[in-house]
Amino acid sequence: MGYDMLFSPMKIGNVEIKNRIVMSPMEMGFGQMDGKPTEMLTDYYEERAKGGVGLIIPGITRVNDFSGASTFCQLSVSRDSNIKPLKDFVDKIHTHGTKLFIQLHHPGRQNVDLLVGTVKLSIACNKFIPHYPSLLKKVVPIGVKMMEKDLVLSDVAPSKCERSYIANAKVKALSHRGVKKIIKQFIDGAYRCKQAGVDGVELHASHGYLIQQFLSPNTNHRTDEYGGSLENRMRFLLEIIRGIREKCGADYPIIVRITVDECYDKIGQPGKGYGLDEGIEMCKILDKEGVDALDISSACYDTINYWLEPVTFDLGWRKYMAEAVKKVVSCPVLAANLIRTPEQAEAQLEEGVQDFISLGRPLLADPHWANKAAEGRPEDIKRCICCLNCFETMEKNAYILEHGECAINPTLGRERANNSLPKDGENRLVVVVGAGPAGLTAAETLLRRGFKVQILEKNDYVGGQVQLANKPPKKEKISWVFEDLKTSVEKLGGEIKYNTTATAEMIKNMKPYAVIVATGGVPVVPRSIEGTNLPNVVTVTEVLNGSVQFEGKDIAVIGSGMTGLETSHLLATQGNNITIVEMADTVAPGVWCQHTDDILPKLDAEGVKILTSHKLVRITEDSVELEEVKTGKKVVVEVSNVVLSIGVRPVNDLYKELKEIQNNVYCVGDALHIGRIANATKTAYDTAIKLI
Repeated sequence: MGYDMLFSPMKIGNVEIKNRIVMSPMEMGFGQMDGKPTEMLTDYYEERAKGGVGLIIPGITRVNDFSGASTFCQLSVSRDSNIKPLKDFVDKIHTHGTKLFIQLHHPGRQNVDLLVGTVKLSIACNKFIPHYPSLLKKVVPIGVKMMEKDLVLSDVAPSKCERSYIANAKVKALSHRGVKKIIKQFIDGAYRCKQAGVDGVELHASHGYLIQQFLSPNTNHRTDEYGGSLENRMRFLLEIIRGIREKCGADYPIIVRITVDECYDKIGQPGKGYGLDEGIEMCKILDKEGVDALDISSACYDTINYWLEPVTFDLGWRKYMAEAVKKVVSCPVLAANLIRTPEQAEAQLEEGVQDFISLGRPLLADPHWANKAAEGRPEDIKRCICCLNCFETMEKNAYILEHGECAINPTLGRERANNSLPKDGENRLVVVVGAGPAGLTAAETLLRRGFKVQILEKNDYVGGQVQLANKPPKKEKISWVFEDLKTSVEKLGGEIKYNTTATAEMIKNMKPYAVIVATGGVPVVPRSIEGTNLPNVVTVTEVLNGSVQFEGKDIAVIGSGMTGLETSHLLATQGNNITIVEMADTVAPGVWCQHTDDILPKLDAEGVKILTSHKLVRITEDSVELEEVKTGKKVVVEVSNVVLSIGVRPVNDLYKELKEIQNNVYCVGDALHIGRIANATKTAYDTAIKLI
């Protein structure tokens, strides 16, 4: 398949893009306090330009330092001193034939209120206080506690309104003067972009940020000319567009990224905000206004899973939104639409769904997605599995001047070092025990360095624990992580020996230069609890690998981590009555909110009962005996079977044995410490480049 449309040029305004692949904006935190591009940020985007992307739109770029700074490490066009560094960045991207637009942004009520005023102050402090970033990291925990008690400044919004989900910050209304001031800041930011040689700008009117807050009746309750009717709610955005045209010239390209459906109906709140019909009307007005392209998105942070989807969402599920807009506008339409493969991208172009394919997370996972497609190597693409690790780590690291990470691609943010890995393997043998994500990542990295790698796998398949994680409903995409790694390892010349249980003696006889043990983990079965050895008690592993099956049973699942919740969902869909028991006060303690937002409604629809604050005391042949954590009251729940999901412990006996008889032995992944896919790939990559 040649992907003829995907690799045909098309214009946005007067700017010709060499192909239809756009790197959509995602903030990952590669910048610095003053908003100037860093070496890390430049390397990150330049790697995607080298990878064949036609247009890059970097993550949120602020126009206002005081109320509009969303992280300590984002780009900024709020001051003239940033023009020259921005130009240097643009010039580097242009050397690869890639165009660059800047996304102008203000978070409004979606900001973390700890950052209001803090970033602007920090920019000044960083100039005069030695080691200020280190000091800031120590102070941030105090600021977080103040934020939790509402002892920080408020976010701004079109009007006083409900707090935003995730940010949960206090909100105050912008004055009329404040509205005009921010409009001017957007215009001035665009002008600085033009002075820096940026090819065009994108206005972020999506995902619940300030411009969208003006568009939505849920957040815009103003009674002046900026609130009320659709015409008035669009005035803020239209005045920014007209101001940019006046200051930058009528031919300076403007894209508007716009939510066309806030999707409140999808979380059980119909009638709230605006839906697709009104979103289409907004697009018609913007098209008539003469914007050069529309970047169609959906939802806001309150409905975040409907624009930043977890793994369970179907590919292309929201393409109907972009298609509806394309039918009524004349300008080009960009859209992400949860696209993961070149075949899917080409099909949506041919169907007339959109004109440009926006790739966000796929380009985190594989910066060379475009070139691999163009060269007819789609099987070599490392596909994004929608695990949300990138967003979760970005949110958690934003306070501490660190960046987001990708579970599939441990080289993210380390592009320069990864491109200069030493080729010093000299065909020396490294034995890797275990073909899960950790073992395969280590093997792939060592093969790139020129080592000879042999993987010993006890099963007749690769994947390790992920071969369990992919079994609950709609979790199939997670298999891509081991499928794509296996393809890469085999193309690089790695050998996988299946049905081979590694022993210390076997490995010693192979005389390897080094050994990496990636033997994973096994479920915890606490013998301190009476009854865990009964025949009606199994672990989640036995359910997920299919060695035990239930139908029409009353089952207690002990533990409400994501594995417990997803296993419960699987069992419920198989016709069982499920009660989940959790000792903590909340379901899935420590689990990222998007995952629980995704699974809990599904469990509720299946009639799954959840008991929090209950401790398992005893298991019998026909019940579980529980104890209320706070009161000590005994509770008996009659069940026929019990499934334990209370943790995993490392399997590393082989590592300990090898350490006594072999040099250069290392442990990675769950065998080192229990974690998720991201922990497995990161520890494996780090070991393969730093220790061997």
